[in-house]
Amino acid sequence: MTYPTLETNETYIFQAERVKKQNRLKSFLKGMLFLLPSLLLFGVFLFYPMFKTIYLSFFLTNAQGATTVFVGWENYKALFTDPIFMKSVKNTFLFVFYTVAPTVVISLALAVLANEKLKGIGFFRTIFSSTMGVSVAAASVFWMYLFNPTMGFLNKILETFGLDAIEWLTDPKWALFSVSVTTIWMNIGFTFLILLGGLQSIDSSLYESADIEGTGYFYKLRRITIPMLSPTFFFVTTVSIINAFQTFGQIDILTQGGPANGTNLIVYSIYREAFVNYQFGSASAQAVVLFILILLMTALQFKLGERKVHYQ
Repeated sequence: MTYPTLETNETYIFQAERVKKQNRLKSFLKGMLFLLPSLLLFGVFLFYPMFKTIYLSFFLTNAQGATTVFVGWENYKALFTDPIFMKSVKNTFLFVFYTVAPTVVISLALAVLANEKLKGIGFFRTIFSSTMGVSVAAASVFWMYLFNPTMGFLNKILETFGLDAIEWLTDPKWALFSVSVTTIWMNIGFTFLILLGGLQSIDSSLYESADIEGTGYFYKLRRITIPMLSPTFFFVTTVSIINAFQTFGQIDILTQGGPANGTNLIVYSIYREAFVNYQFGSASAQAVVLFILILLMTALQFKLGERKVHYQ
């Protein structure tokens, strides 16, 4: 009878390790093959444009977008001394402030109502979420007629109360507010659906226990609904902030950034700099600044907001 020697054991161990490495390599290659279509799409439509934008931001370009002169950080320095761009930054933050909180609050109120077990409530759920099916262009045209200074419905209401008509889209005092109202209306449908889904995922036994103890409706709303809905709040708030920073369509249709750059948000400023003034280097620098702002706001939201999230 022969016994395995030390050399034989080392050979077996070496072969086993080699087989494990080969299996891991095969698994990795299989995984990469499955990921390859997604990586190609991300590379073509996300990574390449992102790095190209960063590259262009350090150059002056001609009308065709070809680089001409390397200027380094000069495009960035010029942005922060440009009163038009700085106003667009201010307008963007005001727009975020005007739209995000009202959208979430109104959507929550509608979701709480739609979550009640009442006859015919499905019809109201459909109505509340219907703005999701309206394109930005159609919604902007609809609100343009509402804001019309002579035949608009809003000014007709003011006239019935003996008030003066308002130049909703041409008065610098009202233009950004008017676009914000339009944006709130357009975003309510999506936010409502997400919050309604969050409400329906809350364990009903929590409410049953509260009913046994004789607690009131608003106490349950404050102590059960809001805390249990905090992950959904965190999600919709983060998404709403990002979307607000990227707003373009309604600005382009309703005001074109006017009056007096009063509604000129950063994305519209990028569009105007690139495709109206053909200054692609400066526009790329603005795009990089916007990316950094969104990144910082998202990081801040995760840093501060996630502390108050209560997971079940």
